[in-house]
Amino acid sequence: MPIRILPDHIASQIAAGEVIERPASVVKELVENALDADSDEIIIDVRGAGKRLIVVADNGMGIPKSELGLAVSRHATSKLARAEDLFRIETLGFRGEALASIGSVSRMTVESQTADSQTGAKLMVEGGRMGDILKIGMPSGTRITVADLFYNVPARLKFLKTDNTERRHIEALVTRYALAYPNVRWQLVVDGKTSLHTSGNGDRREVLSNLYGVDIGKKMLAVDFKEDGYHIHGFISPISLSRSNRREITVFVNGRWVKDTTVTSAIIRAYHTLLMVGRFPMAALFIDMPSESVDVNVHPAKAEVRFREGDRVFTRTQRAVRRALLAFSPVPDLSPMQVWGASDGQEGGTVDPAWQMSAEIKTGGDDRPTADQPRIHIHTGALNVDKLPLLRLVGQVAATYLVAEGPDGLYLIDQHAAHERVLFEQLMAQQAQEQVPSQSLLTPVNVVLAPDKARLLGEQLPVLDKLGFQVENFGPNTFTVRRIPALIVGGDPQAALNVLVEDFEEDETPLSAEIEARITARICKRMAVKGGQKLSVEEQAALLGNLERCQSPRTCPHGRPTIIHLSADLLERQFGRRGAR
Repeated sequence: MPIRILPDHIASQIAAGEVIERPASVVKELVENALDADSDEIIIDVRGAGKRLIVVADNGMGIPKSELGLAVSRHATSKLARAEDLFRIETLGFRGEALASIGSVSRMTVESQTADSQTGAKLMVEGGRMGDILKIGMPSGTRITVADLFYNVPARLKFLKTDNTERRHIEALVTRYALAYPNVRWQLVVDGKTSLHTSGNGDRREVLSNLYGVDIGKKMLAVDFKEDGYHIHGFISPISLSRSNRREITVFVNGRWVKDTTVTSAIIRAYHTLLMVGRFPMAALFIDMPSESVDVNVHPAKAEVRFREGDRVFTRTQRAVRRALLAFSPVPDLSPMQVWGASDGQEGGTVDPAWQMSAEIKTGGDDRPTADQPRIHIHTGALNVDKLPLLRLVGQVAATYLVAEGPDGLYLIDQHAAHERVLFEQLMAQQAQEQVPSQSLLTPVNVVLAPDKARLLGEQLPVLDKLGFQVENFGPNTFTVRRIPALIVGGDPQAALNVLVEDFEEDETPLSAEIEARITARICKRMAVKGGQKLSVEEQAALLGNLERCQSPRTCPHGRPTIIHLSADLLERQFGRRGAR
């Protein structure tokens, strides 16, 4: 096949594939252009998950009519003049590819007016072909409309996720930029409903409260660290507030949202020995440094950067976060996310595990435990076939493992994993019978979530209903909890909902028993007694007995082993009673 030069429209579509991966990429490029134009108000309107329509309007400096055609041309930019400028980039955009790439795979309309102009200008671009520039009347600023994204490259549409997933990506993106630029009034409208609205008063903690709720906004710890031209500031979570993955760690470098393992690892490292294994902090951290110390010209999407002194960035970030942790939270406290139902006045080394394993769970009345009554209710009914040998309880080791004797040796039981399995099978059995006992809350609880998390929770409301929750939409990103499963009575309803969305992976399958099982497993993981909690002899015996009656007693719902067997033969060999090993 002979070598030939590609037509311009094909070359543009290939280039667009590097910059425009999904609808959220369009929003990102247009938002960054609006910020570069010194806008203090940005309105984003999204329809059909961004595939049908995206409108980004700002009140920035605008584009002169004489430059409107250049603005949508490839490699046309006002932010670079010389090659040396690539190493001192102080704007979010600089490649001159965004508008050209968007216009090549959509029907795009650019409307703009500068403050010193009497009229505005309008230009339509369809599939990379520019129309005539028309005069219009409009306020100062720019409004860009992107319709029918990927209409001329249908293969790209096939690789997009579901509409709900694409919406969540857009909401997560705008949420991050709202945190980074609190002096900008942000408004995000998704399918006619306002998903995000900020005041633009410059108070970043207020934005945090709008996104994650007042409680989380108040708990976040301020970071403010300056050294040798570096300014590291923002907010991090206290030790009592953690997540099961790294998704809530947001990093901005010189005002640009980036994905950088160096900074993320430094933040996590600062929490070393302070968080449980498998738990990660929340963070919104902003690093300002000399522009020549960071290379942003690494990836077409500008989501990755390269530091000139990566080790120093790591060290300073870790020091900044650790200093804030030690200054604001020298003594860790227990979170409702870690121990559900723990009473505020609890004393001593024992943490109330708040088991709710009663065979007859009451759904009404005021039968709450008193100070002299244990909160543990022992389940007496068999769950199914016994698949463990009859065990005799010996005791507890390191407040984490139970020791039991069987007919053929010693058994070590992980109390957290075992309790997960017991609760999981109880909830699933109740669900199969469509008889999940639930308890009405005396005072309904309002829960505020970030926009992308709120959409994720909204998708799972039918499943929550089956599990004994009654959760209703109460406004933008706000839900009201009216009933909760009886198994978690006394727990924190807000923590219950956060458990469901904090690390729920994208799942493109419809609601099914598999998803219900995953949600149930997640609830049980947070409800289960934790390692390090001292249990009474009665509590140990109750847990061991319930584990023996489980259908699958040897693993927790997530696949971890609940029990380890040390045979009598192995013990005799270890003690030299049967010769060398």
